[in-house]
Amino acid sequence: MDQSKWKFNHTMLRVKDPKKSIAFYELIGMTVVQEMPMKEMGFTNYFLAYDGKTSASTGKHWTDREGVLELCHNYGTEDDPNYASHNGNKDPKGFGHTCISVDNIQAACQRIEDAGYRFQKKLTDGRMRSIAFALDPDNYWVEIIGQNSVEETEGVKETDTQSYRMNHSMIRVKNPEKSLKFYQDICGMTLLRTSEQKEAEFTLYFLGYPGDYDINKKTSNGVNPLAGKEGILELTWNYGTEKEEGQVYHNGNDKPQGFGHICLSVDDLDKAMEHFENKKVNFKKRLTDGKMRNVAFILDPDNYWVEIIQNQAIKNTGV
Repeated sequence: MDQSKWKFNHTMLRVKDPKKSIAFYELIGMTVVQEMPMKEMGFTNYFLAYDGKTSASTGKHWTDREGVLELCHNYGTEDDPNYASHNGNKDPKGFGHTCISVDNIQAACQRIEDAGYRFQKKLTDGRMRSIAFALDPDNYWVEIIGQNSVEETEGVKETDTQSYRMNHSMIRVKNPEKSLKFYQDICGMTLLRTSEQKEAEFTLYFLGYPGDYDINKKTSNGVNPLAGKEGILELTWNYGTEKEEGQVYHNGNDKPQGFGHICLSVDDLDKAMEHFENKKVNFKKRLTDGKMRNVAFILDPDNYWVEIIQNQAIKNTGV
């Protein structure tokens, strides 16, 4: 087992109408790279990723990528007037957002707005003029950040979706020490960046598997050097939550449902299971549980589900 070969593969969201959801994510440049019907269980999973000529993982097997988005459609929700996915930003809170990084942020946001989609925050809203949040058809927040500075792209009218990256997914955590220990010591992630926002009373921790990405590279325009990377996990700690009793955040799988899990693809699934057993993690599902013997789920300190799957490209090549 070599954790340097592990990948933060995907984030799963439940959606009401897959046609509408896929249309939105295709607009922002993503492609369905794998469709997985589970008709006996009453749902289909759609895996989307950036797969253009200049994308980060073009042509790779879906398990051998980072920055994948899994949309889970439970049959019949599209015709249920009472169904709505829980986006995690209304009570009970937990999951926050996904995030894409783009070449020209003004042009990218204008393109989304011109297509008729709403925004939680436009570039011109509030103090932070370098980020925006679009809303997908289920009201999940999609953060938009620039790979170039706002000043550098001012007035640029064109945007190339092939250059976009699925940069990160954000979840709120109760106790950062426990969460960092879990994702670093147990899951093998690296703390890539910390952003303290003391006046606003929260701190952001960005973790991931560096791979061959240069996380220390300098940018002449002051843009976050991680903006070009995929597969980052953002942990948001709101000061004081560590002192609260019991479970503070909603994991998305208890009702009301929305966000489902994040997923790690590993180089050797059986050895990874031994590793987690030795670390005495809490399991939601072991490989031997239920019908699906090729996936497991472990629980992080906030009871978020972390799916564990085999990287099929490594399994098939023996690399």
